[in-house]
Amino acid sequence: MVNGDLEPSLLNDDEALDHEIHSSEINTSNKRHVYSDVLTKVSIKTYTEVPAAPQSSAFESFTVLVHIKAPCSNSWLNFGKNDAYLAQISHTPRASVDLVTVLDISGSMAGTKLALIKRAMGFVIQNLGPSDRLAVTAFSSTARRLFPLLRMSETGRQLALQAVNSLVANGGTNIADGLRKGAKIMEDRKEKNPVASIILLSDGQDTYTVTNGDGNQNQPNYQLLLPSSLLREESSSFKIPVHTFGFGADHDASSMHSIAEISGGMFSFIETEGVIQDAFAQCIGGLLSVLVKNLQVKIDSVDPRIYLDSLKAGSYPHRVLPNKHTGSIDIGDLYADEERDFLVSINVPAEVSSKETSLLRVMCTYTDPLTKDMVTLEGEEVRIKRAEAVIQENVTIEVERQQNRVQAAEAMAQARTAAENGDLTGAVSMLENCRKALSETASAKSQDKLCVALDAELKEMQERMASRHVYEASGRAYILSGLSSHSWQRATARGDSTDGSSLLQVYQTPSMVEMLTRSQATLLASPSTQRILRPSWSFAARPKPR
Repeated sequence: MVNGDLEPSLLNDDEALDHEIHSSEINTSNKRHVYSDVLTKVSIKTYTEVPAAPQSSAFESFTVLVHIKAPCSNSWLNFGKNDAYLAQISHTPRASVDLVTVLDISGSMAGTKLALIKRAMGFVIQNLGPSDRLAVTAFSSTARRLFPLLRMSETGRQLALQAVNSLVANGGTNIADGLRKGAKIMEDRKEKNPVASIILLSDGQDTYTVTNGDGNQNQPNYQLLLPSSLLREESSSFKIPVHTFGFGADHDASSMHSIAEISGGMFSFIETEGVIQDAFAQCIGGLLSVLVKNLQVKIDSVDPRIYLDSLKAGSYPHRVLPNKHTGSIDIGDLYADEERDFLVSINVPAEVSSKETSLLRVMCTYTDPLTKDMVTLEGEEVRIKRAEAVIQENVTIEVERQQNRVQAAEAMAQARTAAENGDLTGAVSMLENCRKALSETASAKSQDKLCVALDAELKEMQERMASRHVYEASGRAYILSGLSSHSWQRATARGDSTDGSSLLQVYQTPSMVEMLTRSQATLLASPSTQRILRPSWSFAARPKPR
């Protein structure tokens, strides 16, 4: 273990990458050929609000849905599931990962919590490959690095397990110092794996950097918790997401959500401490399946009469140029099988005689994280049919379900603002009005999976706003984790609402599910931990607030 006071000023003692391992993952002729075929299959699909419209009609706000889907993780090995599926998926060529975990070991983590963190970290260590590297930073009143970035070979795993198992909980909660140390490990690396992330877990509130000591009611500046290198800025090539895990009822959900949002990471709310391993498993299941890097979508109007009014892209950086003929969305990395949906609002002019109007052209560029090749793909031109007769068309189901998702996310954000201002009754009413509006849509009436999940989530949020006490204990964290999931369209762990109707299941990828399966199997196989661990991804049942 490295003592923080004796650490060098430059943390460039990361273990060298094993380039032979990296090359062997993709360089056999058969695997590389099929892998390349699979990687280029990022798909672009578009859907117009209605498939056809009268020639004489013009629309000021017409919606086009842009749908992006990453390649499948196991297509090169397995073109149909068989008995060896779970064994095969782990051998899929993938980008290696540099992972830094920043762990809270303050006094409140003593006992069962720390034991569970050690077990969860043991699972992470055992499931990283020999080409992946891990470093661990622990913080209480100050932060220290347990060990530098090490490859998770057998030797590296043993060193990592020994260091983690030696942790002792005491002291205060200095999140900012923990993140500074974690960021410096990433900044000072001599070599870099294609994928890099930081995981932060805390059960408390930072008492060293962000305070309201001046007595005013202004929102604390949570950006102060992040070192400048972790701020997600367009001009910076150093973009490391921080995936945060708020542990229990006493953590500062607002700060953890802000840290994740600012850096481009996800915020998960761990309500029941026994499921922390499963929450970690879901996260690394995604990180270990990155097939697309630096993905950018570009949208151009085909007809000079057509202008882009707005892009609904959640937290992804997006822009429409001043001429309103071009827009872009910076998506970044995609895990295998992940999907992204963006709503583009445009105008559609009337036509004199044409039977078709060309609207948009969509293309995307991204980097293959293994070969470093740049890939460019162009979707089919977006068109709408025109006819002389008046056509009564229902909104395309694919467009409507994404409109529902955006509407629900906006209602959640508004309800959260109302709740923070003390108006819980108004917040509950906003969520109820959204549920009623969604229930009238065709997709909801057809029991669309996403719409069912949205309704269940909105209902859960209403129940967690039953009183100020309930909201403070779990409602705030639950709704913030939900907003994180929607804004990035990626799975988070959230409260105890993780059954089949949960939105978490909508965003989960096969790689996440497979890693969760592994996690649950290890819990079931270890009877000594059954006193403190749930043998399932489902959270413990709890009485619903009244």
